[in-house]
Amino acid sequence: MVDSHRILVTGAGGAPATNYVRSLRLAPEPFHLVGVDCTAYNLPLAETDETHLVPRADDPDYIPVLNEIARETGAELIFAQPDVEIRVLSARRDELAAPMFLPAKETIERCLDKFSSYSAWCDAGIKVPPTRSISGPADLAAALGEFGEMWLRPTTGAAGNGSYHTSDLRHAKMWLDSHEGWGSYTAAAYLGPDSVTWQSIWVDGELVVAQGRKRLKWELADRSPTGITGVTGVGMTVSDPQIDSVALAAVRAVDTRPHGIFSVDMTNDAEGEPNPTEINIGRFFTTSLFFAQAGLNMPYIFTRLALGEEPPPIARKINPLPPGLLWVRGMDREPRLVRPDTLESAADELAERRSRCGEELTAVTD
Repeated sequence: MVDSHRILVTGAGGAPATNYVRSLRLAPEPFHLVGVDCTAYNLPLAETDETHLVPRADDPDYIPVLNEIARETGAELIFAQPDVEIRVLSARRDELAAPMFLPAKETIERCLDKFSSYSAWCDAGIKVPPTRSISGPADLAAALGEFGEMWLRPTTGAAGNGSYHTSDLRHAKMWLDSHEGWGSYTAAAYLGPDSVTWQSIWVDGELVVAQGRKRLKWELADRSPTGITGVTGVGMTVSDPQIDSVALAAVRAVDTRPHGIFSVDMTNDAEGEPNPTEINIGRFFTTSLFFAQAGLNMPYIFTRLALGEEPPPIARKINPLPPGLLWVRGMDREPRLVRPDTLESAADELAERRSRCGEELTAVTD
């Protein structure tokens, strides 16, 4: 029997890494997964075959400790999900005891800085929400005067952390003051709540596979001042040539030879056109298990490619999954892959009950 490949997974106790792990468990071959996390409380949550505590990515001992674990466990590949770790590992990739499958260093830096990627899209003539860098109160007032309604967000970070939607200058100033955001925030014209995403894998400039997904609901939206939590509650597969075209252009604008994972976030404007807002670089969306359970196991495809092996057969490069599949998630609940007709049946049943209740009420009043 051939030994299973050994993969070291960072941030292993977090949801994004867990979905990567669960996707590999669906693969037709076994993997030995080594989980590391910088938070001791997260280690029991990791679903890897073994777990190890590591320092934070900004700690001088992070790389030495990670390398020691990689050597001890015989790791053939390091896969990172958290942005903070991707940035450090990318910059020091030549020092690592095991390889990674990452985009170029400059591409990662460009995409981790949202204003830098915005500038690249502007230069490429891609339609994007007007965005301004906010260094002080004068910049903020000018942005609000231009946009009317704006979206404040840090130039770095993920999951909507630190973002705020407002049309009130006083509230905007208070938000930036409380988040020490002067000089590290941007203000963008607010487009609306409709967003789509496009997850893709590339090898040396060639697209391997991509799949679109629309977000129908944010989980825990009522716990956020913006209604945006970065945690998809309900996602739906989509196949839209316009989304595909914009996403492809957005990727190629930040890298003429894409390599690795490029996950594009887009928001629809008033005309219904998708505008790129960021690229989650070098990592999968949190909900990668959605596609894997539906039949497109992108973590497995990625891992095979990273190991220098042929990926499994793919029906077609762009949107191989049927549109309309739903992924329903919630806190402390296992996610479910749902066919739309299941929800339609429930809605039809409710309509029948409402009709019967209405008939009974009419009979009583008559």
